[in-house]
Amino acid sequence: MSLGQHLVELRKRLFRAALGVLAGAVVGFILSEWIVEKISGPIAEVAATRNAVLNFSQVTSSFDLRMQIAIYVGLFLSSPVWLYQIFAFLVPGLTKKEKRYTFGFVFTAIPLFLAGCAAGWFVLPHIVVLLSSFAPEGSVSVMDAKDYLNFVLKLILAVGIAFVLPVFLVILNFIGIVSAKAILKGWRIAILLITLFTAIATPAADVFSMFLLAIPMVALYFLAVGIAYWHDAIAARKQRKLESDIGAASTA
Repeated sequence: MSLGQHLVELRKRLFRAALGVLAGAVVGFILSEWIVEKISGPIAEVAATRNAVLNFSQVTSSFDLRMQIAIYVGLFLSSPVWLYQIFAFLVPGLTKKEKRYTFGFVFTAIPLFLAGCAAGWFVLPHIVVLLSSFAPEGSVSVMDAKDYLNFVLKLILAVGIAFVLPVFLVILNFIGIVSAKAILKGWRIAILLITLFTAIATPAADVFSMFLLAIPMVALYFLAVGIAYWHDAIAARKQRKLESDIGAASTA
């Protein structure tokens, strides 16, 4: 296609993606009151032991918070739509090998990301209670609604991305940047970091929750190592076969 045709195609894809986000945002606005109630749950837990409130400092703060939630929910719910539009625009320009890697990455990363977000939601109350416990005795925790929402989103996204990191390791291995041995070499550091994260994210007395979060993260890391070793073995066999064919051709 010409440049003009590409721009027309891009406009069409963006328009469809925007419609998907808008439809999801409508649903998000309808659910926003319920979502605010759910994300305020950890503050209620803190308030059971000390003074803690969710604060709306301006007249429009409550409405702004609802709109933010609507947009985020819209992006989440419409993700299959806008992801498809992105790939529908990009895929025709990719080689067969690049398409295989790209689709493999996307269809693996999305479920893992969603699972990580669910895990982030699971540890959210523990994080809020833990961090609020550092406030001085007798003080009042007045949490700004907008800042609190940003904190919740960042925490959930951080855990979601942590679940996707093994996929990045596999992709780096498939494109030849890092070997399986190099990935496995850092297993002690990986387990230490995972343990520290889960220890902070869960209550000190709740060892079960810590292992419940740590086990899948460790399993995903070693699964990435296994896939990388499998790929390296296949690549090594292909290389040996290629060298054998070249040697046979040169002696003929």
